[in-house]
Amino acid sequence: MKLNIERNTIIKNPKTRDFLADAFYPESENQLPLVIFAHGYKGYKDWGAWNLMAQKFAEAGFFFVKFNFSHNGTTIKKPTDFADLEAFGQNNFSKEMSDYDEVLNYFCNHDKVDSEKIAIIGHSRGGGISVIKAFEDDRVKLLISLAGVSNFKYRFPTKDRFDEWKNSGVMYSENKRTHQHMPHYFQFFEDFERNEQRFDIQHAAQHLVKPFLIIQGTDDDAVKDKEAFLLNEWCKTSELLVLEHANHVFGAKEPWTENQLPNHLQEATSAMIEFINNQI
Repeated sequence: MKLNIERNTIIKNPKTRDFLADAFYPESENQLPLVIFAHGYKGYKDWGAWNLMAQKFAEAGFFFVKFNFSHNGTTIKKPTDFADLEAFGQNNFSKEMSDYDEVLNYFCNHDKVDSEKIAIIGHSRGGGISVIKAFEDDRVKLLISLAGVSNFKYRFPTKDRFDEWKNSGVMYSENKRTHQHMPHYFQFFEDFERNEQRFDIQHAAQHLVKPFLIIQGTDDDAVKDKEAFLLNEWCKTSELLVLEHANHVFGAKEPWTENQLPNHLQEATSAMIEFINNQI
């Protein structure tokens, strides 16, 4: 099967800034269902085994898109490095929602996309953003949460740490892989506080009436499996798949040098493809 791979397409967003997206899709005379993947916190579109996952979706007959959020810390010229920590610090949920919208706007108009068949997938924090996007956007027909979070608010610091953050205007989080100290400006919380009702994942999940697959590993140290059980409890149209011993990234790492997916990510990918095929 011949695959078309269009890397590093520039997506323009006047509300945030330009960012990059990739498209993987098979050679076909017909329009294809669109699947969009949103990365998580300290993630990016080319991290680990996401390219191999994209190929699997394309081989299954989908138009698969993955993208960098505009303020994830990468740049147009350096899409795999956290080369702009100032942008990382200026990121917030409103910017990510705006970027998500521009990705849909752009690829819905691609001549190989069937805009009536759109699924979105979010990993980790991107899972929470995707729940909200699926709730808000009628174009999205189904949703998949891959080790996705169930609550944004409790991830903010509290008490003395919160006061220190508010007073100084910035706090730092170390990237264990790159050893960079990555800033979070207080505007991140202020944006959340202004839009707290909108960014309530529980509210979005409880009012979601679209097919929703939740995939969670039991050995996830970043997002506990309790969050997946809560999402499944809240949503009346959800299905839950728990993968025994799978970690937060389903066995992948950065860099990923093998030619095949790690076992847990392969299992998750197969389940996602089957779920979409059964629903679209």
